Amino acid sequence: MLRETSEGYSVADISARIHLAGGTVRNYLSAAMQKTQTKTRHDAARYARARDWL
Repeated sequence: MLRETSEGYSVADISARIHLAGGTVRNYLSAAMQKTQTKTRHDAARYARARDWL
């Protein structure tokens, strides 16, 4: 989901692309933000990309 976020997709687009509910996508992105200690999903995606996690 972070890869999709880094490519500019919205939560609705991501949920449609990976066949999950929007709330599930938001929850997963929120968990990623907590784990990376970032404030936005875009920051979490940048954090992950900088560490070659994506």
